[in-house]
Parts: sequence; structure tokens; C-alpha cells
Amino acid sequence: MGDRSSRPVPPTLVDANRLWVDSRLRALVQRRVEAPVLLRLGGPVPGGRVLELGTGRRGTGLRLALEVFGAAHADGVERYDASVAACREAVRDLGGRADVQCGDATALAAPDGSYDAVFGYHVLHHADAWRDVVREAARVLRPGGRLYSCEMTARVVDSRPLRAVSHHPADGDRPTPDGLAAACRAAGLTVTAQDTRLAGCWTALVATRP
Repeated sequence: MGDRSSRPVPPTLVDANRLWVDSRLRALVQRRVEAPVLLRLGGPVPGGRVLELGTGRRGTGLRLALEVFGAAHADGVERYDASVAACREAVRDLGGRADVQCGDATALAAPDGSYDAVFGYHVLHHADAWRDVVREAARVLRPGGRLYSCEMTARVVDSRPLRAVSHHPADGDRPTPDGLAAACRAAGLTVTAQDTRLAGCWTALVATRP
């Protein structure tokens, strides 16, 4: 793929990932900025069954899927047991409309064609094999289903200031805007809209399974 560079990246001195990932500010940005952009690019999923990859502890993406995108049910996959437990507690008020399970986004347990939409808020740049995550998202989408993705790109993830305080895979192969679009096409998806901002440091993309 075109953005595989395997270039060396700056060292991580203090890993403060969790302070940002589950912060109230992060949830606010997700609700006020990122979800509206994705909604504009891909539209709602009224009455749909959707999946969020990497829910974190707050379950913000699950709530957005229901409240902003109009889904009827939202499943979540989270890698860490402690985060799964915290997320379940955070979305308890949603009752049976949301469910969170421990799982690996590179090898989802869901059958082919299970979902009307898959959401990923900054999950790909944390994955060692992020293209596998895209392929799995494509696999579990129904025909006409959409992948909604927001990502911090290699331009910022691999920068010296962020690397100093935030651990990410050190392969020098984090997503770029063009690389993400290419990975979607390689997975059999059609990129229908993309919005890249902040001098290429952030990109939002919607891709559809034919």
C-alpha cells in the first residue's frame, strides 16, 4: 500500500493516552465537531443496527449512534476488560439499545453483513494492523452499509510533540488521508465522502459497501 513507510518515529517519554481518550473534552469534541461532520458526509442510519470499534470507557460513540445518527441498536467492541466494564456502566441507562463486548477489531466475532453502519472514532491509529480493521469493518457491513471514520493522521500521530506524551505503534505506518481512502477501496468499499482538515492532521471519511 502507498503509505507503508516503516520510518522511525520519535520516542514516547510519558504515555498520557488515557487522560485524553476518556476525557470530558474528548467527548465534547466528538459530539460537537466529529459526529456532525460524519453526519453531513454520510447521513443518518435511521432504525439501523450499528457497531462502534473501540468504545472507550464513556461510550460516547454509542450514544451518538443512537441520538445523532438515529440507530435503533448500537453494539460496541472494546479491547480491554476494564474499559468494557466501565463503558457498560456508562451506558446502562440506554438499556437494551446498546451492548458492549470485549473483542479485537482486527478479528470481529460478528458474521458477514451484520451491520448497517460501523463507526470508528480515532481507533485505527492505535491498531498495529489498521488495514485489517478496515477489512473487518467492510466484512461486517451489509450491502449499502457505511463505514464512518474520524482519524488523527500520521502527520500528527508521528510528530515529535505527540509521540513524546502518547504511545502508538512505532512502525511509522499510521493512517494518512490518502492511505485510509486506499485501504477502504482495497477492502471493497466505495469512498463516498472525505473531509480533511488541520493541514492534513485530521480526516473524516465515509465509505459504502456496494
